Amino acid sequence: MSRSSVRRAQVEPLAALLALTVVCTGLSLYAGVLDGALDRGVDEHDSTADLAADHVRARLAPAGVAAPARLDGVGAAAPDGYHLDATLTCRDEEWTTRATAPPSADRVTEPVSVRVAPGRVRPCRLTVAVWS
Repeated sequence: MSRSSVRRAQVEPLAALLALTVVCTGLSLYAGVLDGALDRGVDEHDSTADLAADHVRARLAPAGVAAPARLDGVGAAAPDGYHLDATLTCRDEEWTTRATAPPSADRVTEPVSVRVAPGRVRPCRLTVAVWS
């Protein structure tokens, strides 16, 4: 092996640290801009049911997978002065908060993953109805 091959593909430590700093700064800026662009926030065009559905989903699925047993506590997610009904519907199973929504209630349906048994998760639908 020649002496020149020993030094091949080596970079000075200062240049490597500078390059790493530039790459990390670029990624941080990109992630910050992307996060700001994707932040939905509260939109004045969101209906009451949309906002309530966000709160219900956060209570049902804090880790991304809903559990039907958590439906008992979602009634508190209703906005002040409103009543709320939430229903999880899978193929042949349905869980509800037992509130009866009138036909004129504002409704939103969203897909959600539901744990139906230990180790078994199914794609289901979450329907939230809100009325005053």
